[in-house]
Amino acid sequence: MSGGVDSTTLLYRLKHEGHEVLVMSFYYGQKHGRKELGASQATCKALDVFQRIVNLDSLQGLISNSALTGNIPVPEGRYDAEVMKLTVVPGRNLMMASIALAYAENIGAEGIAMGMHKGDHHIYPDCRPSFVAALRVVAQHSTGGRVEVLTPYLRFSKAEIVKDGIRLKVDYSKTWSCYVGGEVPCEKCGTCVERAEAFAANGIEDPLLQQRR
Repeated sequence: MSGGVDSTTLLYRLKHEGHEVLVMSFYYGQKHGRKELGASQATCKALDVFQRIVNLDSLQGLISNSALTGNIPVPEGRYDAEVMKLTVVPGRNLMMASIALAYAENIGAEGIAMGMHKGDHHIYPDCRPSFVAALRVVAQHSTGGRVEVLTPYLRFSKAEIVKDGIRLKVDYSKTWSCYVGGEVPCEKCGTCVERAEAFAANGIEDPLLQQRR
């Protein structure tokens, strides 16, 4: 769980469906780490969910060829623009999924859940259906079929996720999306733009922005 719209909505959905859920969040040297981890902690506290934060900052130098972890400025513009590929963090979801699978197997959990959606497919190779299909094969082999991989929003748009979140009464004021990592959302980076469009498509304003008024 990053603390953004997708993973937060996923947590609400899993709890609504009656699953016992533990949360894993990761710090890997991302510029917005303090803000998004703070958001995830606030949601977990509100929902009384146990959260384990995994510190991977020692790996930052190995994955620094990204606007999120290195000296490259965070690009502005729409999320599907070519320039947003600068925000790809090498191996991010693969590393996180590997650790989550190991933890799940260790504690006897039945599955791991990830919040990727179809808006991610153009930019991030490790959010595409082909990656998820391969990851399920890896999970089958590495855990002997004991742990499955759940991606209920894989075919959803961000707007459809927000629609589901409205149904689930998600408190989006406790989420964070902006990649810049400032005290307030920049409203210019791709993930800020996509977030605003998703709320607008559902006829509401982003609660995080309402707090600033």
